[in-house]
Amino acid sequence: MKPLPSIEKLISSLNKLPGVGKKSAERMAYALLEKDKDELLDFASSLEEVANKITKCPICGMYLEDNTCPICSDENRDETTLMVVSYFKDVLAFENNNSFNGKYHILDGAISTTKGISIEDLNIESLYQRLEDGNIKEIILAMNPNLDGETTALYLAKKLEKYNITITRLAYGLSIGSALDYTDSLTLSKALEGRRKI
Repeated sequence: MKPLPSIEKLISSLNKLPGVGKKSAERMAYALLEKDKDELLDFASSLEEVANKITKCPICGMYLEDNTCPICSDENRDETTLMVVSYFKDVLAFENNNSFNGKYHILDGAISTTKGISIEDLNIESLYQRLEDGNIKEIILAMNPNLDGETTALYLAKKLEKYNITITRLAYGLSIGSALDYTDSLTLSKALEGRRKI
């Protein structure tokens, strides 16, 4: 039987999502077909709403539904400390934890040779522009502790040396409740490097 073009298009669209292979995309597509028409139209409407309403803050890169970024416009936040992250979801992690009161800059990715992402693909030029006014005293590089994150952090640290600011990284180490004998060697070495006086 010849595949139906509309279903093939849906499978192809779902297959573009991260972590979704061809078989998973097929399962999702046929699961959606089992919904009634109103549920499908509601699903489609929510996608359309995201496409039409969501924009990015021109300063930090945060997703917005209006023209005012709640973090950039918050006068109670520390203007002198800027945390640079790879993705919007990284901001959510810190905000949900209430552990940071500075401002953010979202790169929209990380340098990755395997994914073909170069420095030109990242939101970096606007970061340099933010540093020109001289208000920022510290930049915290909060990239993922993997090869792409390390590469991006090292590149940025080198480029930011010309500014008169403190550049820091998130500490790496042992998670609370972990056992040393089950910890990988890289985490152990980073924990040892990041040791501090008690």
